[in-house]
Amino acid sequence: MSTYEGFSAEERAAMKDHATEMKKAARRSTKADKAAEALRDVLEKIAEMTEDDRVLGERVHAIVTAAAPSLAPKLWYGQPAYALDGKLICFFQARAKFKTRYATLGFSEDAKLDEGAMWATSYALTEMTPEVEARITALVKQAAG
Repeated sequence: MSTYEGFSAEERAAMKDHATEMKKAARRSTKADKAAEALRDVLEKIAEMTEDDRVLGERVHAIVTAAAPSLAPKLWYGQPAYALDGKLICFFQARAKFKTRYATLGFSEDAKLDEGAMWATSYALTEMTPEVEARITALVKQAAG
């Protein structure tokens, strides 16, 4: 039986990122300032990613903003995310964030993806193909309602 050794370094970093994001958002003055700075934060975070993650992150960002312009970019635990009326709808998680073998496109409980008694809320991303882009577009449109 293993013993609990606390949060991993990656988990602690994500929590620290989230606390910083919340403090930064609270200091922003106007709604326009908040939106512009949040977009800038997302684009900077994507630019900092490793090449493979950056390519996926850039495409996800472009697809989300085109498919659902009502979604507002923001950082969520140090990763690009998109919200509607302040509620998280979807996010991109770089594979390097938690040293996983694939990046993730995830959706929150506020995403309108309900389909019967069971539906997916996250998807592994390894490459961007036309089929993947079409699927992301459809999911984001559905999620944003």
